[in-house]
Amino acid sequence: MKKKKISLPLLVRIVIAIALGVGLGFVLPAEVIRVFNTFNGLFDQLLKFLIPLIILALVTAAIADVGRGAGKMLAVTAGMAYVATVLSGLFSYMCSVNIFPFLIDGEAAVSSKAAEAMFPAYFNIDIPPVMPVMTALVASFLIGIGIAIFGGDVLKKGFTELKDIVSHAISKIIIPFLPVYIFGMFLNMTAEGEIGAVLSSFIQIIIVIFLMSVVLLLLQYAVAGIVTKRNPFKLLVKMLPAYFAALGTSSSAATIPVTLRQTLDNGVRQEIAGFTIPLCATIHLSGSTLKIVACAIAIMFMQNIPFDFSTLLGFIFMLGITMVAAPGVPGGAIMAALGVLDSILGFSAEQQAMMITLYIAMDSFGTACNVTGDGAIALIVDKIWTNLHRPSRN
Repeated sequence: MKKKKISLPLLVRIVIAIALGVGLGFVLPAEVIRVFNTFNGLFDQLLKFLIPLIILALVTAAIADVGRGAGKMLAVTAGMAYVATVLSGLFSYMCSVNIFPFLIDGEAAVSSKAAEAMFPAYFNIDIPPVMPVMTALVASFLIGIGIAIFGGDVLKKGFTELKDIVSHAISKIIIPFLPVYIFGMFLNMTAEGEIGAVLSSFIQIIIVIFLMSVVLLLLQYAVAGIVTKRNPFKLLVKMLPAYFAALGTSSSAATIPVTLRQTLDNGVRQEIAGFTIPLCATIHLSGSTLKIVACAIAIMFMQNIPFDFSTLLGFIFMLGITMVAAPGVPGGAIMAALGVLDSILGFSAEQQAMMITLYIAMDSFGTACNVTGDGAIALIVDKIWTNLHRPSRN
């Protein structure tokens, strides 16, 4: 009889990695820390190599899939999902720039260069990416739209297969070794004596972002209530089983049956709910966008990185498109966002690692916000669809 493998959730593995990094950073000799710096350097190079491929494969395939056979309902639903995602990013920006300056000490910036100078890697290997990130973004839009318009079956099949390969690389290489990468990062921070301020900031950031996600849901259902002329609180309460199911599964796809059932209980017609809920599970990531924008701004405050609204606005609009392509693996949304973080915000490898750590620490909250928001979009689409097909009076 084969023993069943025990697989710890990614969040648990990352928490263990952080705890070990903090604990061992006080006692491990410099030679051991240099070993992990060497691994982190190699992992960083692999990540930089994969980012353009992730964007090219996932975004191209996503645009091609959404565009094929597009009808009015698809256009309405996709438009609503994108608008909701962008608005959540703007809401996150507004809250973050007004709250984080009071919570985050800019003097507690993480100094990776100092750590690297004290604990240099034993060797480095350069793995140049096949193309720049912005080239991959533009190419993915051009090819994806072209496939959607002209129905390029051969190209579509090729990019679908490339998407499968890249998704497999993320789930089998990047995600499993991510805790080791984060362990090495926190090992360095501890050895440099900076870990106390960083962990204190992380805890405050997580609490603020959770509260922001709750307010976002209240706003989404307030809009749904206005559009449908119904009590928004009753609508939201009906969706709570989907929220808690998502907290447990951390998967929008796995929560679809519960989300669909609760959406039907809210009075959305079967044909509308059956179309919008599975589609929104893929293309609507308001909660994920809120987290990524807030985490990015928090890290920029921590690192004393200057930014302005116009830069963040472009980042949010691009992030909304990139979220459509997020692979359905734990932490998939933040992996898809790495290219935009690099190309628009100029995030370094260490800043991206901090983003990944913060994001996955709240993964279930973001997923719960995503799927619960799907119910609000379904209500609005149902109302719009009813108005579009209402018989005209002569």
